Amino acid sequence: MSGTHERADRPKVERLYLDFDSFFASAEQHFNADLRGRPLGVVPLDSPHTSCIAVSREAKARGVASGSSVREARRIVPDMIFVIARHDAYVRLHKRILDVVGTILPVAKVRSIDEVVCHLSPGEAAQGKTLSDRIKSALEEAFSPALTCSIGMAPTELLAKVGAEMNKPDGFALIDARELPGSLCHLDLRDLPGISRGIGARLAASGVQDIDGLWRLAPKQARKIWGNVEGERFWNEFHGFHAERPETRKSMYGHGRVLPRDGRGPDQVEACARQLLLSAARRLRRDELRATELSLGFRGGRGPETAQWTWREAFPAARDDRSFTRALSKALTEARRSLRFSPHSVSVTLHGLVSDGEITGDLFGGALEDGGDTASRERWEKVSDLMDSLRRSHGTKALSLGVQDDIPGGYVGAKIAFGRIPEEADFSDAPTRDEDTRFLSY
Repeated sequence: MSGTHERADRPKVERLYLDFDSFFASAEQHFNADLRGRPLGVVPLDSPHTSCIAVSREAKARGVASGSSVREARRIVPDMIFVIARHDAYVRLHKRILDVVGTILPVAKVRSIDEVVCHLSPGEAAQGKTLSDRIKSALEEAFSPALTCSIGMAPTELLAKVGAEMNKPDGFALIDARELPGSLCHLDLRDLPGISRGIGARLAASGVQDIDGLWRLAPKQARKIWGNVEGERFWNEFHGFHAERPETRKSMYGHGRVLPRDGRGPDQVEACARQLLLSAARRLRRDELRATELSLGFRGGRGPETAQWTWREAFPAARDDRSFTRALSKALTEARRSLRFSPHSVSVTLHGLVSDGEITGDLFGGALEDGGDTASRERWEKVSDLMDSLRRSHGTKALSLGVQDDIPGGYVGAKIAFGRIPEEADFSDAPTRDEDTRFLSY
């Protein structure tokens, strides 16, 4: 990566960033025409005490923000409609969207469920808004007018993402390097991807208060403020020069769940934790990995009064449900003994990932630390593989390790997180329902 402040080459427009508008909400409006043009909130579970993970543009225009509680949203917009999220349907829609975009431009990178990056040739870049309109027209023809996106074109991915966010919804912006930083000076520093609250505070402490001040930083100054090479990468992308990031390796598999008020009893919480664990374990096996540590976490309360409790349990590298559930049982026993608050959410995570090729020592010979032996571990691995196979072919209720409890609030399986799009196999516990909108029943 170059650290020079001035460069002889002038950056050209080479990236297109496509960002869908209020994706979960607009997806629901696409699936159900009766919801179009109406204030809509998407909630994670069937409870009147939950919050919106997405709201439609109509709701935003009337003052409801993503993250608003159901109660607050209804106070602002009495006729607000709430639907329960269906991540499996959004993933299938996402895959169809990629196919449509690919008829106009190859998709170079998928950044999230609703954000993609395309690389532009000089001829494609020269089309500017005409190219953007072609993509939007293809999407409208394939889906519906409810499913809109905003598009940015610029020399780098960071600047193109800024452009996509500048004129939402259904917007377009082309950022020319010759117009920098002037074309961005109306933005706040926090409007830029990569400027978190913490980085914003560091910039302010260094005397950087606005876009112009950020622009005038030297690369090494940016690196010092960020505290690592990411600052210099940001400087390059901000000034129109590509800064590729190394591929990251997966470090954990986990699931979390906000607990409805009628699902916070000890038995219900433990049943939920087991289902979260088994879902994470299935993902780990599909990727042919093992885990060496499990963590169980609870949160309670809100805001600055949020209470936290975490337990970590280490074990020999494993991939079978029995090893994982035994570790979870230890954690749950400790939670029953020492937890001092009513949990509002629970999370279970498998850490310390290794492949068979990375394992050294006596994994395939000798006794195990938990009192078992290798032959027993291998038998339980075969049982876990068989259960995965039967669930795939015969449905989620075909077989389970232990009792299958119904969890208050509904489905507790895979969720879409920023930067991670579940595979369709992650939704073996979810009913297939692209059209069957579930409204909040309260």
